[in-house]
Parts: sequence; structure tokens; C-alpha cells
Amino acid sequence: MTPVNVPIRKLAHAADLPLPTYATAHSAGMDLHAAIPAPEQLRPGRHAMIATGLTLAVPHGFEAQVRPRSGLAAKHGVTVLNAPGTIDADYRGEVSVILVNLGATDFTITRGMRIAQLVVAPVATVQWEETEQLPDTDRGTGGFGSTGLSGGE
Repeated sequence: MTPVNVPIRKLAHAADLPLPTYATAHSAGMDLHAAIPAPEQLRPGRHAMIATGLTLAVPHGFEAQVRPRSGLAAKHGVTVLNAPGTIDADYRGEVSVILVNLGATDFTITRGMRIAQLVVAPVATVQWEETEQLPDTDRGTGGFGSTGLSGGE
């Protein structure tokens, strides 16, 4: 795979924090860290915008997706509210993460905590082709739940 070069800048409040990194050689996402000055309590059912202290210049033809970390979701019920959040190629503001606590207990976010993942992915530009009829498929117009739970339904 050919790496995609993405210019990144740390803001002053993230100077001591690491850049996003892959946890393993085959990870799709890079961990984003909380660039907050003091611990923040996230009560059940509440959400908060958490700063990362980073700005990016995502290349044209790509997006950066902010996604939940599976460990936070599984262990604490904490996830990214607008998952995946999209950082467009023309956005130059600070990357922030909207965390929500869907768990039953308070969750404390601390400075430097890994709060989300960042995945850089290509995007297709669509040109609509309006038509009177779409090609047929086996599924047809079957929607929500139409394929069943176990494949034998």
C-alpha cells in the first residue's frame, strides 16, 4: 500500500500529546487523544465535544473518518455520537470528537486518553444519472430486516 501524505498541525494545547498512530501494523484506524486541560465527567445519557488539538489538510479525493474505539464502547458504553464523523478535504479547523455515554455509570475523560479512531479513506464523486427505472436485483425493494437474522429466514 502507498501511504497518503496528510499534513497535520498540533495546536498549543496538544503540544505534549502524540500524533495519531496505528496500534498495530494492520490497524485501519489511528488513535486520537483527548487534548483537554482537566478531567471531564461524562454522565450517562450525556455527550461532550472533546478537543484533540489537531488540524489536518486531508487531500482532495479523501476524507478522514472519526470512529468509536471498540474498547470504550464495549467496556463503558462510550461511543462517538455522529459516527463516523467526517472531516472533509477543505476543513481546516480543530478536529474534535463528540463522545456520548450510553453506559449506566459516569465516565471520566482524561488528558491524553485515546478517545476515538481516525481512518483516512478515499471518497467517490458522484454524478447522478436520473432514470425512470432501476435495474432489477434478487433483493428488490426489501429493506429493513428483509434478509433475516440467520440467513435461513
